[in-house]
Amino acid sequence: MKVVVGFGSCGIAAGARKVYEELENEIKNNDLNIDLETTGCIGMCHLEPIVDIYHEDGKLDRYVKVTGKEIIDIINESPKEKRKTTLRISKEDQEALDKQVRIAIENCGIINPEKLEEYLEKDGYMGLKKCLTEMTPSDVIEEIKNSGLRGRGGAGFPTWFKWDAASKQIAPQKYMVCNADEGDPGAFMDRSILEGDPHRLLEGMAIGAYAIGAKEGIIYVRAEYPLAIQRLNIAMGQARKAGYLGENIFGTDFNFDVRIKAGAGAFVCGEETALIASLEGERGMPRLKPPFPAEKGFWGQPTNINNVETFANVPWIIRKGGPAFSAYGTEKSNGTKLFALTGKIKKGGLIEVPMGMPIKEVIYDIGGGILNDKKFKAVQMGGPSGGCIPAHLDNTTVDYESLSEIGAIMGSGGMVVMDDSTCMVEMARFFLDFTRKESCGKCIHCRIGTKRMLEILERIVIGEGKEGDIELLEDLSVEIKDGSLCGLGQTAPNPVLSTIRFFRDEYEAHIRDKKCPAHACKELITYNISVENCIGCGMCKRACPVEAISGEPRKLHEIDHDLCIKCGKCYEVCKFDAVIID
Repeated sequence: MKVVVGFGSCGIAAGARKVYEELENEIKNNDLNIDLETTGCIGMCHLEPIVDIYHEDGKLDRYVKVTGKEIIDIINESPKEKRKTTLRISKEDQEALDKQVRIAIENCGIINPEKLEEYLEKDGYMGLKKCLTEMTPSDVIEEIKNSGLRGRGGAGFPTWFKWDAASKQIAPQKYMVCNADEGDPGAFMDRSILEGDPHRLLEGMAIGAYAIGAKEGIIYVRAEYPLAIQRLNIAMGQARKAGYLGENIFGTDFNFDVRIKAGAGAFVCGEETALIASLEGERGMPRLKPPFPAEKGFWGQPTNINNVETFANVPWIIRKGGPAFSAYGTEKSNGTKLFALTGKIKKGGLIEVPMGMPIKEVIYDIGGGILNDKKFKAVQMGGPSGGCIPAHLDNTTVDYESLSEIGAIMGSGGMVVMDDSTCMVEMARFFLDFTRKESCGKCIHCRIGTKRMLEILERIVIGEGKEGDIELLEDLSVEIKDGSLCGLGQTAPNPVLSTIRFFRDEYEAHIRDKKCPAHACKELITYNISVENCIGCGMCKRACPVEAISGEPRKLHEIDHDLCIKCGKCYEVCKFDAVIID
């Protein structure tokens, strides 16, 4: 029997380490014939800690939200009793997993990321071997071209085109760089791959390096990802020892090695020229293009940059063939896409679905619907650089072209779901505050323009908005888009523009009526107690942290609005719907 504990960041945060330690002690103290292993995140973060039990006959039992004691009891139970436990994964959750097509994360949550032999058992490094022994660099690029793989970092630029441009350059040194500086709020696609299948990235980078003629690779990863960096270092050491990195790989004349550069977490370093500046020890600031990195990149040498998810698709494409990958998705958006499904969703986590799947299918069939069965209002696609898609457009498919048509972008894959309690003006303010802080300051339009837009939004959400603010926001957005050098500034206004486009009535309510329809902006709401429903139970009075509620037992209570801090405690504890929000 083999017992596997999910040990991604989400699993560890949910208590997986305690589960593992108790299992380890139980096995040791009772001399049980059980192999205890760890794995990365399988994607169902809402069910962590997850424990998989592989039986000798090959059957798998998966248990979710477990504690150490519970899983020990399950191990010691008879097979008949095991089937009765409520900890077994539900049919609905398993169906949500089965609806996905796992290519980039096919090994995540399955193999031990710190054991090379388990990666090799899943045909690891066979794609690299095929390239070095059966294909020329141009053959590799042609295979990637046939796959239709586009960069998964946000822009969706054809991968083969970047590789081809770098391969044609004549230079003494070329570089293959991985952008693992995942900065979008709510995004964790790259982190999950690095933690769950680090050899997959190394193989993808080595294949790309062979295609363009690079001998050195650099992984630019967020310093806030310590577990990812740890497992990458382990994988790199194993790969060097086994001959998959270093000199004369697979007995050929191909030499390639990789090193890690830990970044400080600057969002702007997701832009490739800013990333290169950071690698060179400079402040992360974009520069004009051309020349493009493929011509003049790191230290002035030809450089190719792709993100983690892009590289993770490459070994599968080489093994299975480009047409097998392009069979998934749409005509122009081929393959699958990873999404970090977060927000007001029942089943949050990491998912991988074919391009072209409707948003509502992602939210309801895979995500399980809206938390607490509230009304679906919108979904933010593409993080702070993306746009907001309202509920009435939930038939929109997740592909580059369809999202662009409605003012959103694919981005790196953040998908933040919102219900009817979300204020769209406040949501736009939140994302603009993020991009304003992350602006490198090089461009006046981005540095000053986002600040001015943020000031307007901050006025609106506290009830100080005025006529003309909406139009001013739209005008500033156009100027910032036109005047900014890089993608950060050019896309910073997207959340504002998309919310104005689809939720203009909420902006008008904030400005004209001084009301927040979602009852989310504190300064624009008032708590009152209903004469009809209040029975004088006193629960609201006891819950109030500032003693703003007064009243005798079994008599109508009142709220002193001068003292009320609008914390909502009275609203939360009232069982009779007597506390109302105006």
